[in-house]
Amino acid sequence: MMKLKKAGYTVLGLLAVIGLSGCQKQETPGNSQSAGTPAAAPAPAAAAKTERIRLATGGNTGTYYAYGSAVGQILTEQTKIPIIIQSTGASKANIQLVAAGEVELAIVQNDVMDYAYRGVDLFNGEKITNFSVVAALYAEVCQIVANPSAGITSIADLKGKNVSVGDAGSGTEFNARQILEAYGITFNDIGKQNLSFGASADALRDNKIDAFFCVAGSPTTAILDLATNKDIIVLEVDNEHADQIIQKYPFYTQFSIPAGTYRGMSQDMQTLAVKATFIVSNKVSEDTVYQFTKTLMESKAQIEQAHAKGAELSPAYAVGGISVPFHKGAEKYLREIGALK
Repeated sequence: MMKLKKAGYTVLGLLAVIGLSGCQKQETPGNSQSAGTPAAAPAPAAAAKTERIRLATGGNTGTYYAYGSAVGQILTEQTKIPIIIQSTGASKANIQLVAAGEVELAIVQNDVMDYAYRGVDLFNGEKITNFSVVAALYAEVCQIVANPSAGITSIADLKGKNVSVGDAGSGTEFNARQILEAYGITFNDIGKQNLSFGASADALRDNKIDAFFCVAGSPTTAILDLATNKDIIVLEVDNEHADQIIQKYPFYTQFSIPAGTYRGMSQDMQTLAVKATFIVSNKVSEDTVYQFTKTLMESKAQIEQAHAKGAELSPAYAVGGISVPFHKGAEKYLREIGALK
């Protein structure tokens, strides 16, 4: 979900800006949302403030777009605030879109938003802090797939092997570096290759690489397809190393991939995960974000019906592994229900 590309916008739902009590005014001078709006006589307070929420997701074949579209439709129906879905280049691009005022809401990985907030790694020297968190949504699992015939049974065995660590400059590449680091392995210690998930699976099938990193929702199609005609092993991040990684990089959480997820997996396999997370511009009003967060949490059943990842939505999950401040509106609701103390 991390490739950068110029955002191509796909509009879903209501395009009209509707009046809503308690919502934020569009204040940017010359903004196209207000340009050309005729002067009007004084109106009741409920119509004096208007807001629409533009939601940046990902490529229109990916999980971010499908999940965002499902949630956007439900929240539009429940809150009467129009949620406008935009297809984008995913996490890094989405944060930049929020920073530029081109969208109000976005789905991003929680590790990538941490990089942006601190101005490191993917955002080296580009510190962005004009956004905050609504809630974590679902797990994007760090899956490390290896060819057992290469003599690999653990992450430590990756030293000296040919390993794909995801696209160059991607979030997956940083995840791979951080996990390998905990096992005393650097990129100089492996035959590092930068391949997409699909290309990585093809390369392992053809014995051109020995292992690859894939950070995505589990199960992942590329791995499912690979496992149909190739023996694979999914490597574990054990408790000792997981604790070490989480202490240094608090955006990680532990995750167990259930037995049977992929052919040949006879037992649960522990690993780490980052989280797909809703972030929001700090310019959006507290009342609106409160309403948004409340509706999101109370609409789990409808969201799960619309998209399988809705099953992972919960107050406890929403707050774990979050290293960036929550928006005041989200914090207010999450404190009310005891998710935040």
